[in-house]
Parts: sequence; structure tokens; C-alpha cells
Amino acid sequence: ELTDIGRTTLAYADEIFHVGAELEETLQNRATTPVHPFRVGIADVVPKAIAYQLLAPALTLAEPVKLVCTEDRLEQLAAELSIHRLDMVLADRPLPSTMDIKGYSHPLGECGIAFLAARSVVKKLKPGFPDALHGAPLLIPGEDSALRVPLLRWLEKKGAAPTIVGEFDDSALMSAFGQAGAGIFPVPLTTAPAVMKQYQVIELGRTLDIRERFFAISVERRLSHPAVLAVSEAARRSFEPGTV
Repeated sequence: ELTDIGRTTLAYADEIFHVGAELEETLQNRATTPVHPFRVGIADVVPKAIAYQLLAPALTLAEPVKLVCTEDRLEQLAAELSIHRLDMVLADRPLPSTMDIKGYSHPLGECGIAFLAARSVVKKLKPGFPDALHGAPLLIPGEDSALRVPLLRWLEKKGAAPTIVGEFDDSALMSAFGQAGAGIFPVPLTTAPAVMKQYQVIELGRTLDIRERFFAISVERRLSHPAVLAVSEAARRSFEPGTV
């Protein structure tokens, strides 16, 4: 017959056994839960902050996914999409009609532009905006960016003739140069607060006349992929009408 200490020890042992069995079952269930890859192509001209803002909600789905991101030019990514190596392409323009690829461009949203710069640069500029841009050093997106032409047209319309000191396909690299004081640089309004905090720069001015647009390109006419739907929903929250 067990003593009191023996009975107490046995009770604890039984409890530990049951807890251990529950833990093992939980771990086995997690191990057998399929984690599907969500393969996204990101056009290299899409700002990194925008890409994160739109894609992050896909990682919080009830059914877990593994985010697999590929960065390249839109044309190359579209080709990968057409042979189902990608589930979605994130781009700053619709799928070009000149491409013989079956795909559908779903608008995610649009926003205006903020002009940011290091404090050391802003101190040397003329007062007022956009007058301060005249003669100022400016960093602009590369030729692949859909923002480039509208930006240059807007500058011409405003009579501002900045000195273009750099062109960048990679927005993060452009921001790094801006942080170092190389010049003023444009960013989407919706990401301006995050960029200012990360790169320790300040806003010189903003305009809603220049619109930066973003698209989810898919082989689906009607979106049904859970992760793509999560991206679309995140976009609706990010690009609130009237605020950007």
C-alpha cells in the first residue's frame, strides 16, 4: 500500500504523463499541418516599405503560409507567373498589353508623393514648396519605374528645375543615399512616416498631383487564393480614400 508521499508522487506523475501526452499530440498536429508556399514576385521598382506593408498580413492567416519573395524586373516576373512558378506579382503598373502572357492586373490602391531629405540638405534650400526643389539635388526612380515620367512632368509644370544627381531602380538604395545627404527623394505618402523614422530624414513637401499606383498581377480573373485576398484586403486598409 502506498504511503501519503507515494500517493502524492503518483498523482504528480500521472499529471506529468497527461501533460506530456497532450504536448506530444499538439506538436505532432503542428508538424503535420501543411505549410503552403506563397510565392510572390516583387518588381524591383516597388518600394520595399510598400511591399512589406502589403505582404505582411499573408503571414497571419489561419492556415500558415511560407512567404517566398523574388525580386526582378516586371517582364521576367510575369513570365514566371505564366508558368505558375509564382502565385502573384506585385508591381507599380498593370501587366503590359505588349506581353503575350495571360494574366490579370488587380488594382491595390494609389497614393500621392512626399519629398524627403536629410536635415543638412533642407537647411540649404530655398523657402517654400515646390520652389525649394529648383536647383536642389534630386534623386529619382530609374527608367523602369512608372513614377519617373509623371514626376518629371510635374516638375516641368511647376517650373522647378532640380539637379538630378542619381537614378535608382532600388527604392531602398535611393533612401540610403537620401539619408546620407545626397539629395531629395520621393516616396509614396502612405510609407512616408516609416521611411522618415527609419532613415532619419524629414519631409520637405508633398503633392497629390503625382499618383503612385500598385497592382497585384495574378493568373486569376477573380481572386481566390487566400494569401492574395489578404494582400488585397491589406491594400484597402493602407490606401484609405482621401488620406493619401
